[in-house]
Parts: sequence; structure tokens; C-alpha cells
Amino acid sequence: MTSVYNSALLKLKLRAERYDRAHIIQTFVDVDPLLALLKTEDHQVLYGRRGTGKTHALEYLAGSVEEVGDISISIDMRTIGSNGGLYADHGLPISQRATRLLVDTLQAIHEQIFNIVVSDEGSYDLSKLGPKLDAFLTSASEVVVNGTVSSEFGREDKTDEVSGLNLGFKAGTKGFELGGGGDSKDQNSVTLTSKRSTSGVEYSRVHFGSLHKELKSLCDELENKRLWILIDEWSEVPLDLQPYLADLIRKSLLPVRMMTVKIAAIEQRTNFNLSNGSGGYIGIEVGADVTANTNLDDFMVFENDQERAKSFFENFLFKHLSPILPEDLVKEIATPQELVRRMFTQANAFGEFVRASEGVPRDAINILNHAAQQALDDQISIPDIRVAAKKWFANGKEKAVQDANAQKFLRWLIDEVIAHRQARAFLLRSDARYPLVDYLFDSRVLHVVKHGVSGQDKPGVRYDVYSIDYGCYVDLMNTAKAPKGLFDVSAEDGDNGGEFVDVPINDYRSIRRAILDIDKFEALNKADG
Repeated sequence: MTSVYNSALLKLKLRAERYDRAHIIQTFVDVDPLLALLKTEDHQVLYGRRGTGKTHALEYLAGSVEEVGDISISIDMRTIGSNGGLYADHGLPISQRATRLLVDTLQAIHEQIFNIVVSDEGSYDLSKLGPKLDAFLTSASEVVVNGTVSSEFGREDKTDEVSGLNLGFKAGTKGFELGGGGDSKDQNSVTLTSKRSTSGVEYSRVHFGSLHKELKSLCDELENKRLWILIDEWSEVPLDLQPYLADLIRKSLLPVRMMTVKIAAIEQRTNFNLSNGSGGYIGIEVGADVTANTNLDDFMVFENDQERAKSFFENFLFKHLSPILPEDLVKEIATPQELVRRMFTQANAFGEFVRASEGVPRDAINILNHAAQQALDDQISIPDIRVAAKKWFANGKEKAVQDANAQKFLRWLIDEVIAHRQARAFLLRSDARYPLVDYLFDSRVLHVVKHGVSGQDKPGVRYDVYSIDYGCYVDLMNTAKAPKGLFDVSAEDGDNGGEFVDVPINDYRSIRRAILDIDKFEALNKADG
């Protein structure tokens, strides 16, 4: 038999798009200053890995702006266009692929605005907005032919003449009568023929001046309602197309005064701009054209602020389980803390769950799902959390690391950092990019704990702190090989047993022992062939 709380955990859905907007708004947990940053009218990029809540945040923002009378348009880039193969077809010029994608995006915006206007006739005058929407669609979907055009014209004149003569003879008492008649008729006809043929390739063209004019005119007709364009799943756009699509958005959407664009993206799978070779750029310049002051990966990391992380997940559980639990039971549970007390055997068990979740709500739900199956009719304990985290890591994360080199790098990391250093984290220079690290970070096997750490023994150089996922070392808990802390900051050389920290700060006396030497892995990898 399964307890009512564990049964409720098993009913949780894993993805935000499986809920309607009302449920998303009800279950959204704000983390200061996330919502305040999102509600600004500035164009903005919202970064975050899969499962960190980007879709949830955008949907909540959409509901919030609609409450004050503005209009929100939600665009999921996974669903744009009728033929996704066109965008990935490298046989076509990249300009055509990007323009077609922009046209499909603009058409999706048009469709949603049209549906809003039609469904709420009391608030909008369709007789005025209809022509504006038509003009917007026309300027966004012009099709031209790149090729030759030939024309042929012909004329045929035809005249028909018809004539006849009739004679008649009649005898009577008064003598003879002679009669006759004739007729003649001409028929003229003219036939004109013409033929026009084209040969070439049809392609879409966007006239940005016209499009900007029509969008501005449309927004003016909306009576000071701000139009919020919320673009989700940006990272699903092919990487080589992203700078060009971003450039088209910069030229068509960003200049409209009453329009705000928010883009949700995975930082490691995003390419917003490209140098054009003449000192300029193609795309969007993050920091100038759009702000990028919000990254969901930074908000709920346990090692950064343990109390804030616990508070977030207390409210997360309370809001997600309240609609599922029996109504009479919900009335008994006055606070999130009371729900946690009933669900977990002790406070440390809940803390272990928060640490295992690594600040990722989707991982939290999966771990709780496995823990509920483990606990059944009992409260969830620390052993339940550890078994659940191990299962989720093995089945949900480790298997998702498909790249063979990344798998080898992960095994080397576990051996180098956890086994040899007995640490959970390492440091890498902030001004360098490491593709394998980015790959594992995107897979939620590595987590950024803090940016911009420095040490007195490495003056002038800044480092980022990466922690290794809880699932990588859960088997070592309560053993002599368990990690002793986040990383070692002792100045003295020695084999383990140094000065470990659990909560990172900005500056240390020494960070030399915590810096990861990736060249060491590259050398070993090369030697292995």
C-alpha cells in the first residue's frame, strides 16, 4: 500500500507544457528577484538548462501581463513551420532557411493575435484591426522568384462576309409584279493570346521597412496594450541558423516600441551572433540589443544558499501537491513546512533531497517519483533519497550522455575529483570554453555553483566553480571515500585531508588544488588512441 503523499508524488507531471496555464500559475514558485527581472519591458534572454523551469516561468509571465491588460504571444520554436526539414537542409542557402523560419514565426504571431481579437470581440474592433493584421501578414510573407521570366503575346483577326439575293414573280388581275431583295452581313472577330512562364526558385522575402511600419500600426491600434512575444525552446533552432534568425528578429521585432521580446534558451546551445568580418555582427548582441541578467541555473543551487534552496523546494512541493491531495487533508496542512514534516522522516532527509536535486525542478520530481516507489506506505528517508537519486542518475542522466568522448571524460572526472581529491567540485578558468564540460553541463551531470572565484596564489585570474552531480558519488556516502567537501583550498600540499569548503565565496587564500587540469585528460585520451 502507498501513502496518500507518495501516491500524490507519483501523479506529478514532468513537463510544464502538460499543464494548462491556470495550473502553471497556481504552482509557480517565485525566487527573488526572478519575476521582477522578467516583468521588465526590456528585451531579454532567459537562460537555463532543460528542467530548470524556463517554460514555467514564461507561462507565468504570460498570465501576469495579461492580468494587467497586455497581450502575450507564446511561440514554441519546436512547432514552428510545416516542414522542419527545410531548416536543416544544408543544400539550401542559409539566407533562405533563416528567412523562411522568420516568416513562419511571424505567421504564428499573426495567427495568435488574430485568434485573440476574434475571441474577444468586445475588447477589439475587428473592422479596424482586420486590415492591420492583413497588411502585417502581407509584409511578412512576400514570395518572389529568383530566376527568369518569359512572356509571349499573340493576336488573330478574323472577318466573315455573308451575302444573298432573293427574286419573286407574281401574276394577278392587275398585271405582273416583280419583287426581290438581298442582304449582306460582315462578321469580325479578334482573338488575343498571351502566355507567361517563369523558371527559377521561389523564396520568401521580408521587407523590414514595411514590416516595421505595419507592426507599429498594428500596435498603435491595440490602444496602448503592450505586445509580449515570448519565444521558448530557442535552442531547438539549428545552431548555424540562430545568428541569422536573431538578426532578422533584431531588425523586425525589436525596434517596435510597444513590443517586448523574451527568449528562453540553453546557454551552451545558443549562438546569438556572428562576426560579419567588417567589424560588425549578424544577430543579436547580448547586453546591448537584449539583456541577459536572468539565469535559472543560478537560483536554486544548494551549495550557494542552502536555506533559499530548501525554501524554494518546500514551496515547490506544497504548490504542486495541494491540487492533487484530498481536499480535507489539504485543509489540515497549513504551511509548506508541515507538508514536508509529514512526507519525510526527518529534516535531514528533506535536506538530502534538496542536495540531490541540484537545483533542477525536473530532476527533483524524478527523484521524488523513485523515492515514493521506494518508501511506499512509509515516510521518505535518507536511504530512500539515495536509492532514488542513484536510479535517476543511471536511467535518466548517465544514459543521456551519448557522446563517447564525453562518457570517457565523465569517468575521468569522477576518478580525478571524487576518488583522488575527495571533493565534489573543481575550478575552471572563466575566460575559456570547454566543449566537453559544456556538454556535461547541458546534460545536468555538471552544475555551475559560482562564477568569478579567485585565489591569492593565482592573481588576476577568475574561475567558475563546477560541482559534480550527486548521483556520481551517492554510492560513496557513509564510506571512507565519501567527498569531504566542495573543494580543497589548503595551501599545503598533501594527499586529501586538506582544508575543504562547502559554500563557495569569491576569494580564497589558495585555490591551486581545486583547479582542474583538462590537459591531463587530453594527454591520456590521446595516449589511448
